[in-house]
Amino acid sequence: MNLYKQEEYYKIIGICMEVHRTLGGGLLEIIYKEAIEIELKIHNIPYEREKEFIIDYKGHKLKKRFIADFIVYDEIILENKASKMIVDENVAQTLNYMNITKSGLGIIANFNIKSLQHKRLVS
Repeated sequence: MNLYKQEEYYKIIGICMEVHRTLGGGLLEIIYKEAIEIELKIHNIPYEREKEFIIDYKGHKLKKRFIADFIVYDEIILENKASKMIVDENVAQTLNYMNITKSGLGIIANFNIKSLQHKRLVS
């Protein structure tokens, strides 16, 4: 089976697993974001943290913007959570982000539980 952006996906998940293995679950989301940023730098993976996007509605730029946790490899949306589980709202949010940014791959990583929980979304 050939997955879309397979190599990049595995590298990102590996980084998330390393962060979870080192810090464990139960911390604030912002702490995991800082650790992921360190790992991305260590592995020389291109990323932008908390990138702001303008939303266009019928030719009008909305005042409210959305901020993606990470854009990795100039395209992949990485959303980090520290909650009980990945829920439908997390999936819907990430799919919307993917649609707005024209991204083909989104990853939700949840660090709050015993083992890293992650979900791969392809548009």
